[in-house]
Amino acid sequence: MGRQKDQTPNHESKSCAVCGREIEWRKKWEKNWADVKYCSDRCRSARSAKDTYEADILGILATRAHDKTMCPSEVLSEADKQKPEMMEKVREAARRLVAKGSIEIVQGGKPVNPSAFRGPIRLRLVRK
Repeated sequence: MGRQKDQTPNHESKSCAVCGREIEWRKKWEKNWADVKYCSDRCRSARSAKDTYEADILGILATRAHDKTMCPSEVLSEADKQKPEMMEKVREAARRLVAKGSIEIVQGGKPVNPSAFRGPIRLRLVRK
């Protein structure tokens, strides 16, 4: 038996302002749910996504056919591709773009939950 989620309409999940992961409503946030912006202490202390790659991702995808995908590492320099923390920043930017409705994160050609994916991913513009 898993934990049941609160399904009331006033408690819609939202995206973290830094990492883009889904934030689910919790009882402890009942009084200030509208003000919750961060999923964790790490994101709260980071506060801003100053190394955003959102524009780079959208720029690369804009040059490709609408149904084509890109690897997140394409926005990084050769030196940064070797740094896992830089790749995570690109993934965070991708999750924020998913939350805005601009792109999809896909694995095996199928969209995946941006908060729960593991392993290699591809990015593509949202299909309309």
